[in-house]
Amino acid sequence: MILSDDELTRYARHIVLKEFGGSGQARLKAATVAIVGAGGIGSPAIQYLGAAGVGRLILIDDDRVEPSNLQRQTIFTTADTGIAKVEAAAAAVQRINPHVAVETHRMRIDTTNVASLIAGADVVLDGCDNFATRFCVADAAHVAKIPLVSAAVGQFEGQLATYRGWEADKPCYRCFVGEDPERAETSCAEDGVLGPVTGVIGSLAALEVLRAIAPFGDDPAGKLLLIDLLALRFRSIRLPKDPGCRACGTARG
Repeated sequence: MILSDDELTRYARHIVLKEFGGSGQARLKAATVAIVGAGGIGSPAIQYLGAAGVGRLILIDDDRVEPSNLQRQTIFTTADTGIAKVEAAAAAVQRINPHVAVETHRMRIDTTNVASLIAGADVVLDGCDNFATRFCVADAAHVAKIPLVSAAVGQFEGQLATYRGWEADKPCYRCFVGEDPERAETSCAEDGVLGPVTGVIGSLAALEVLRAIAPFGDDPAGKLLLIDLLALRFRSIRLPKDPGCRACGTARG
C-alpha cells in the first residue's frame, strides 16, 4: 500500500525504525482494528492507534461521556459530556489523523452481534469492564481466528495479553480465566482507579495491537503481563494451553 507524501512525513519516526520501517507502516494503513470499549483502556489506545496510522478503526461502546470519565478518559473533553463515547472518540481521531477511517457502533456487544461487529478486523482490542462481554468477544475472535489483545485495569494494577488460541501451542482467553462468567466483579466506580494507570495499560494495549499487525520484537502470545503501579513493578508469566479448554483444548467437543 502506497503512503502519500503527507503520510511519509507524519510517520517518519516509525519508518526510520529498522524493526518496523515503511513496510510496517504500510501494514498499519491496510489494517482494521476493532476496539471494544472506549473507556479507560480504549481512550489512550484509540488515540495512539489513530496517531500511528491504522487505516480503519471500529469503535464499539454503548455509553455516553459522563463527568466522572474525564479524570482518566483523556480522549474526551468537558464539552463531550452527554455525547456517545464512540462519536466523541471518532471526532477526536479525525482531529488527530485525517488519514484514518472510523466506523462507530453505539451498542452493547453480545452473542447476537459480535461476529458481525468484528468481521473484517485484523486485530480485536478488548478493554471492556465485564466478564460476560470479554467471554463473548474472546470466543468470537477465536472462532474467526483474529488475534485478541485483552487488557484490564483496576486501582493501581493492570494486566495485558495477546491470544491466538487456534494455534497448537498458544492458549486462548478461556485457558486463562476458566469457564465462569458469573464470578464477582467490581468496577472503577466502586474501587476507584488512578487516571494514569489506565493510560499506561491502554498505551501498552495499543503497542501490542501494532505488534500484532506488523510484528516486531518477541511474540507476546502465550504470556500474561502483570503490572503493579503501586510498586512500579512489571512481570510476565507464561500461560499454558489448557488441554481441557472447551474453546481450544484437545479434549473439546
